[in-house]
Order: sequence, then C-alpha cells, then structure tokens
Amino acid sequence: MKPVFLQIQCSPGKTYDVAKAIYEREIASELYSTSGEFDLLAKIYIQEGDDIGKFINDNVLNIPHIVRSLTTLTFKAF
Repeated sequence: MKPVFLQIQCSPGKTYDVAKAIYEREIASELYSTSGEFDLLAKIYIQEGDDIGKFINDNVLNIPHIVRSLTTLTFKAF
C-alpha cells in the first residue's frame, strides 16, 4: 500500500458535509482542513500499481459537493 494525498475543493459551506461523507465511506485514513483554494487534504492508501485517477473517479468525485480534487503527492515508504 502506498499513501497518496488529495486536495479537495468543496462547494461553499459544504466542507463539513464532504468530510463526513469521506469518513463514512472510509476513504481516507487522515483528513485535514486547509485554507486557500482547497478546503480539505485527505491521506488515502492505494495498492501499489493501482490507478490513482480511477480511484479518485470511483470513490471521491461522486461525493456530493466536491467541486474538484487534485493529487498533490505520492511517495513510497521505505
């Protein structure tokens, strides 16, 4: 498994609703509130070799009130 960080932009006033949906679906292991253009930073784990774009499309972008999501950083643990 490798960790991937996603920046998530929410509809105005819907950050809490998006965060709650992410936790209910058990998508992220950690979730942080941010400031600026993106509202949340989510730490997720995917299988080595899995397509992060497909994971985002299948699990994240279908959550109501998410405007967009951007992969910010991936790395391998050593």
